Amino acid sequence: MGADDKVSNKAEELKGKAKQGVGDLTDDDRLRAEGEADESKGKLKQAGERVKDAAKNVKDAVTKD
Repeated sequence: MGADDKVSNKAEELKGKAKQGVGDLTDDDRLRAEGEADESKGKLKQAGERVKDAAKNVKDAVTKD
């Protein structure tokens, strides 16, 4: 996965934070919950990207020799 995916994942996280903020301001529990879900999904995808990057780095280090 490339930089586009990483940007997209971060955007999803930020969208979730914005939804949560609007939900807090308007006292809208549904919007707040949607925001929490979006933020969590974005963070989870970012974590997956970090694992893939780490695995690639290990593979590159092992095959370098």
